[in-house]
Amino acid sequence: METVLFVLSGWWWVAPAAAGVGAATYAGLTMKGRRARRLALDAARHQEAGAYRTLVQTRAATRTARAEHRAERSRSGMMSSQTLEAKRELQRAKRAHTSATLELRAQRARVKAAAEQYSTSSRADPLPVEKLHAAHDEVIARWLPYEVDAEKVLSYPGMTDPRHPATLAFLRAQREAQRLRPAAGGRVSPPQFIEYQAAVRTLEETFAEAERRHGDGLSRTAARRP
Repeated sequence: METVLFVLSGWWWVAPAAAGVGAATYAGLTMKGRRARRLALDAARHQEAGAYRTLVQTRAATRTARAEHRAERSRSGMMSSQTLEAKRELQRAKRAHTSATLELRAQRARVKAAAEQYSTSSRADPLPVEKLHAAHDEVIARWLPYEVDAEKVLSYPGMTDPRHPATLAFLRAQREAQRLRPAAGGRVSPPQFIEYQAAVRTLEETFAEAERRHGDGLSRTAARRP
């Protein structure tokens, strides 16, 4: 009952949002004007609608698993292998439903934060896509010295060696972020913004991990030297 009330509390806008989720829903948002500044908020709402749909699906799956577990108990008894497997499936469905409930709550918090940020933003502030461009460019600017600075190339050879797993993960993230990067002044839909946002976040994380791995390795090598 608590889950149902929780879902209904936010239903006032999810219904129209969920009804228009296809690619045709967003014909593209021009990078000028109010809609461009609202892009991060629209993207957060788009994700919330997806989280709500997932919650509905997991709730239905839990009901189905519960019914199958009861049916197996009546057919095969409490300790049969079929009943035990049905019980495990029910437990998995319950865990998925709990996870979906928590994710919807998190998404609603993100919508609230995005709405507050949008309401307090001004025309002088960078647009949401411009902020992602800046974060993307910052990582690339931090990585370039490992390729062109002779001292860093010699000190951290692993940072450009794709045979190292951490470096390979970063290079793949770099390629994916570049692939998804919207053109400056182009049209960006909320789903495209979400994909690019996730790619930039992965790029930041993999770069930090590559620096940590290679930096730690260099420190250990230096410590072993007489």
